[in-house]
Amino acid sequence: MRILIVKTSSMGDVLHTLPALTDAQNAIPNIQFDWVVEEGFAQIPGWHSTVDQVIPVAIRRWRKSWFSADTRQERAAFITQLQQRHYDAIIDAQGLIKSAFLITRKARGTKHGQDRHSAREPLASWFYDVKHSIPKNQHAVERTRQLFAQSLGYPMPDRKGDYGIARRFLATPPADANSYLVFLHATTRDDKHWPEQHWRELIALTADSGFKIKLPWGAPHEHERAKRLAKGFQHVEVLPKLSLEEIANVLAGARVVVSVDTGLSHLTAALDRPNITLYGPTDPGLIGGYGKNQLSVKQANNIESISPDIIYNYLLDLR
Repeated sequence: MRILIVKTSSMGDVLHTLPALTDAQNAIPNIQFDWVVEEGFAQIPGWHSTVDQVIPVAIRRWRKSWFSADTRQERAAFITQLQQRHYDAIIDAQGLIKSAFLITRKARGTKHGQDRHSAREPLASWFYDVKHSIPKNQHAVERTRQLFAQSLGYPMPDRKGDYGIARRFLATPPADANSYLVFLHATTRDDKHWPEQHWRELIALTADSGFKIKLPWGAPHEHERAKRLAKGFQHVEVLPKLSLEEIANVLAGARVVVSVDTGLSHLTAALDRPNITLYGPTDPGLIGGYGKNQLSVKQANNIESISPDIIYNYLLDLR
């Protein structure tokens, strides 16, 4: 049985889809998935043992020059790859008009998705052959697990979801595993950032803990922030530029991770590492850390009100 998944972004949303694959793998012997995903996250689906072919798409990049000759050529090559196989089912887990119109409707096979009362964008349901009702007031992982169970005809498991990728990374931990903490300080929205002074106060509190602190980064401005956070502290290491898989290896060896609401926080959860996530405006009950040893900290929708002392005490409990 071969299934196509349409779940293109963001990093957290892609990771939140993985437990549904594990459910399907346990319910349907020899099931295989192909997966359409944004090119920046193309490493992630291949970490799961049921994924055969990853089909990268570049809508984020293409929309900057949608009608250029190069973009038209890339889009045509993508559609050719997308239509090479006829699928037993196509599951659009994105629930957006853009993905439904540009990707799902062009794939070959019976198309499943959420009905107009369930999808993030109700009009997306127009492009599905089979529409499923998925209650909204629950975590995104559980919604996706229910969508897969209904689409593929197996009962929804009553156990907590398993991402199915932790063993891949935990089998070969780094040499200094469990001797360091990782602080995930970077996120995309200003109202999700914890103040730099708070980070530095937390770093100072950990100075006599015996743990090193590792600071990953992605963009140049995040690198500059990491250097500011590390300045003057001997136990802090600003990591070099790493691939997503390399960052996953670092996270897999962490004793504890402290993070803001970011995709790498969800990767930490997928790797079963203890994680303290600080939230501002977002609701951790719907899109927060899902997995073992995940602690969500939220105060009055204002991340700045979370004090370093509180997080340090949580660190002492988890380490």
